[in-house]
Amino acid sequence: MSSIRMGLVGLGNIGAYHAEYLSKGQVARAELTAVCDGVPQRLEDWSQLATFSDSDALFRSGLIDAVILATPSFTHADLAIAALEQGLHVLVEKPMALQMAECERMLFAASSAQRLLAVMHNNRALETYAKVRSLLQGGELGTMQRLMWVVTDWFRPQAYFASGGWRATWRGEGGGVLMNQAIHQVDLLQWFAGLPSRVSAHCGIGRHHSIQVEDEVTAYFEYPNGATGLFVTSTGESPGVNRLEIVGSRATLTLEGGQIGLLRNETDAVVYSQTTEDVFGRPDIWRIQVPTTDQGTGHVDVTQNMVDAILDDTPLLSPGTSAAGAIHLANAMLYSHFQGHPIDLPLDSAAYEQHLDHLIATAKDPRVVQERSPQNIRQSFVG
Repeated sequence: MSSIRMGLVGLGNIGAYHAEYLSKGQVARAELTAVCDGVPQRLEDWSQLATFSDSDALFRSGLIDAVILATPSFTHADLAIAALEQGLHVLVEKPMALQMAECERMLFAASSAQRLLAVMHNNRALETYAKVRSLLQGGELGTMQRLMWVVTDWFRPQAYFASGGWRATWRGEGGGVLMNQAIHQVDLLQWFAGLPSRVSAHCGIGRHHSIQVEDEVTAYFEYPNGATGLFVTSTGESPGVNRLEIVGSRATLTLEGGQIGLLRNETDAVVYSQTTEDVFGRPDIWRIQVPTTDQGTGHVDVTQNMVDAILDDTPLLSPGTSAAGAIHLANAMLYSHFQGHPIDLPLDSAAYEQHLDHLIATAKDPRVVQERSPQNIRQSFVG
């Protein structure tokens, strides 16, 4: 195989973007050959390709080797499993699924089919975040002692949540800011530092909007090595801030406005503390600005990585096995809030699945919704 025939399910906002860059040949050795959407008007612009209104028909067509799933969040697990069972490689938009139990089923399907399953965590492809991870995991910061990410610049007006029947509902998204907007930062946190061993969170459920789900979160993490973390996010603050701090024994890293700064101890703080005789002493500090040259959003890079992984066995940048950690952490924060106490990880996925089913069954929708219901959307994509 010298190239990959790509299919695409979902031609909404992000799906249309994927279709555009693929059709322009921006991903080497990949050709967009077929698209699928339940809205006939969305297929009109792609009449030069094979078009489908039913996802199962696309998966069985024999016209594609891999598929990008750019559909509403609650369809991701069903569609990914169906595609994998037809022998297709799958790249699914974030979030990977609504809950860990679904991720586990997706990973089992990928393993059984011996096909690749990747998630469109496009920020992993950006140099800025790759450097943060490299500095932490490469030991440049020393032993991690504390991290904090305040990311409250995800402001959304009420009209956003009324724009689709699946938005801001337990059934449609499995959560709010944690599962939709800030899932990017939730993924990066666990990509940088791994999963914490304990999570304690407080969520504002519909605090700033008339919605079923959380639009504000404050969470406290405890890591296996004793380090602590704080994560704050919201869709109700404007202008909001976006600042990451990672404190290590060797250096403190900050990321704000796309700029990475380092305050680096000349001597590791732990070593200095144990060896100095100066009662008010502290290590000398170097101030360093770390250059980055990010361009684009990273979506093309993740898709290119998927193609390279299929053809060349290149390691996946965002494999399902790793990306599931974002769902694990988001679910744990939500579960901690509703249980009213800290949650030890790994999360009991079966217990959380039962909890989410209860939220779905008992939820009342306070919004005036402008589009189709989740049930009708699901029928459009799942044959």
